[in-house]
Amino acid sequence: MARQPTVFIFAPVDETGECHRQIEAAGCSLVLGEASWHTPRGNNEDQMCAMAEGAVALMGTSIRSSPITRRIMQAAGPGLRVVSKYTVGVDDVDVDAATDLGIMVTHAPTESNWGGVAEGTMAMMLALLKKVRERDESMKAGGWRSPELNGTYLGRRLEDDYPGITVGIVGLGRIGRRLADLLAPWRVRILACDPYVEPSRFVLHNCKPVDLPTLLGESDVVSLHVTLTAETRRFFGAREFALMKPAAVFINTSRGQTVDEAALAQALADGRIAAAAIDVFEDEPLPKTSPLLKLGHKVLLSAHMVSSNSRSGLYPGLLWATRSVLRILKGEVPDNVFNTDVLPRWRERFGGKSIV
Repeated sequence: MARQPTVFIFAPVDETGECHRQIEAAGCSLVLGEASWHTPRGNNEDQMCAMAEGAVALMGTSIRSSPITRRIMQAAGPGLRVVSKYTVGVDDVDVDAATDLGIMVTHAPTESNWGGVAEGTMAMMLALLKKVRERDESMKAGGWRSPELNGTYLGRRLEDDYPGITVGIVGLGRIGRRLADLLAPWRVRILACDPYVEPSRFVLHNCKPVDLPTLLGESDVVSLHVTLTAETRRFFGAREFALMKPAAVFINTSRGQTVDEAALAQALADGRIAAAAIDVFEDEPLPKTSPLLKLGHKVLLSAHMVSSNSRSGLYPGLLWATRSVLRILKGEVPDNVFNTDVLPRWRERFGGKSIV
């Protein structure tokens, strides 16, 4: 009797079991890792190599204890067809190694996920600029209309020639563009820096293209929306914060490793920038010794859940990833391939060859 194909889910999120049952119904057996979205630190690389042995697919959400390395993929053996992420980001997968090995990598850029990030970024920006937390706390403590609780008016005031604020968006991908669209009714000036998008994107989303130093020097709000790559790792550090206005605020809802966290905490403590809203961190969960936890209202913190909304967040990505894996195991190519360069070799190896 032929052995059932094995699917290794290194970081499960299927709380209902719905998608797991679909995979099992297709004739596959499941191996579940110890990581999850809520506890991203799970099995180490050695353990994952053992668990991946013989797998035809690897699936999961973000994992911190061990990225999906070449060694893990090789441990699965020659039958491994795909590494499928429930998330938009694939920075915890060695995509180059996967392509070299002829393995497809898929991701899940669901609109509810990246759109939710843009909405959450907007909420964080307004909370900082309108001092929502501070006003609530003041009233509950018996205060009333303290001048230090004045907020920032975002748009232009023609009657007294007030130009409004400038928002700088670093990274004009899906999330950056949606944020620009959400800002349109507020009539703010929008600067954007992204050397990898076509010029028409700036025009379509009412953004003025500038280089990074110009954006940092002129923006009242700097919002970071880049993917994590070798180029963007620790992209923001002491030099970048020194270029910002002392009254400016910084928002990061991209990836924690894009920012030198110690430099950010120092810039806030020294007053080189006024405030920051942070959803992602270099080390997650955020260590209890982090200086960011001691900066009071200078920081607005969120536990990497800006995209976590009811029936949104990871749920649509989980459904998409499951559909994709089932298609891939039938020898078909799904619609969410990240490393498209692998497709000619992948088709040669697995195209039209169903194992479910």
